[in-house]
Amino acid sequence: MQIMVETERLILREVLPTDLDGFFELDSDPDVHQYLGNKPVKDKKQIEAVIQFVRQQYIDNGIGRWAMIEKSTNCFIGWTGLKLVKETINNQSNYYDLGYRLIKKYWGRGFATESAIASVAYGFNHLDLKEIFAAAHTENNSSNKILTKVGFKLLGTFDYDTAVHNWYKLDKRNWKSLTHNNI
Repeated sequence: MQIMVETERLILREVLPTDLDGFFELDSDPDVHQYLGNKPVKDKKQIEAVIQFVRQQYIDNGIGRWAMIEKSTNCFIGWTGLKLVKETINNQSNYYDLGYRLIKKYWGRGFATESAIASVAYGFNHLDLKEIFAAAHTENNSSNKILTKVGFKLLGTFDYDTAVHNWYKLDKRNWKSLTHNNI
C-alpha cells in the first residue's frame, strides 16, 4: 500500500481491491449520486471494475483518485484526488481534474476540503502542474463552496450529462498566493 499524502485527520493512499465494501457503500447511495447523474451502482461487480479502472490510471498516467482514510478509525470514508482527463469535456482535454466523494455519514465535517487542499498541494508541489480544473453541478452548493474555499475560480458553466455544471480552474501562481493565507 502506498500512502500518497497525510493530513491532520486523513490518510490519502492508493485505492486497493480491499476498498470494495467502502466503495460500494459510497456509490450505492442515491443521495451521494444526487448531483452525479442519479446512477448509483447496484452490485459489487461494478465497484470491482471502478477500482481496477482507478488502479490502471496509476499505471497509465502516474496519478488517479486516492482512497480517503480517517486516521482515528482507519475507515474508508471516500475518495479524493487528481486524475488526468484525456477526453474532451467543456472544450478541454488532457487536463488534471480535482474530485472527491464521501460516504454520507462523513458529510459536513470538513474532510472534502481537507483532502482537496492536500490533493491540490500534491499536484502543484510533486507533479509540478501549472493548473488544475474541477467541475461541480450548479445545484451542488457544498461542492461549489469547497472549490471556491480551496481557491478555484469559476470560469463559467457548461452542460454535462444532461445537467448544468460549474467549471473551475486554479493555477499554481494563484494557489501559491493563497497558501500564505493558510488556505
